[in-house]
Amino acid sequence: MIDWSAFPLVVAAALIAACVLVTLFSLALRTGDGPEPWRRPVSVGLFVLCGLAVLFGIYLIVPALHA
Repeated sequence: MIDWSAFPLVVAAALIAACVLVTLFSLALRTGDGPEPWRRPVSVGLFVLCGLAVLFGIYLIVPALHA
């Protein structure tokens, strides 16, 4: 049976996750563009956070990873 009461929660989680990923990626792109030496490590760190968020989403979706 489908739990339709969980549908708004799934929609909200997907919207928030999409916004977080797009924000992290765009901040990484904007931060990496400049001559200051601190920009490159911050940009790489933001890209790493973006990748970790994607991997966490894959972990949540694939049920074989939970067993």
